[in-house]
Amino acid sequence: MKYIAQNKSYIFRVSLEPDGESWHAFIPELEQKGASTWGHTKEEAIRNIQEVAQMVIEELIESGQQIPSGVKVSDDPVVAITL
Repeated sequence: MKYIAQNKSYIFRVSLEPDGESWHAFIPELEQKGASTWGHTKEEAIRNIQEVAQMVIEELIESGQQIPSGVKVSDDPVVAITL
């Protein structure tokens, strides 16, 4: 995977839904671009969607596509904590 030195933080809300005995995770603003995955637990689904989101954002940047308006972009590093 190609490293993209953008020095930006991309922030989006993740939706989690139970799906039988697993969890479906997706980012509404990026779902049409493929930002959807699952996990056996909520925590696994969140880890998986983080990886998928990074791949989707990198692909959008590499292909010159615009980042959807619902995605917040910061020039500063950010930390998010979900409890």
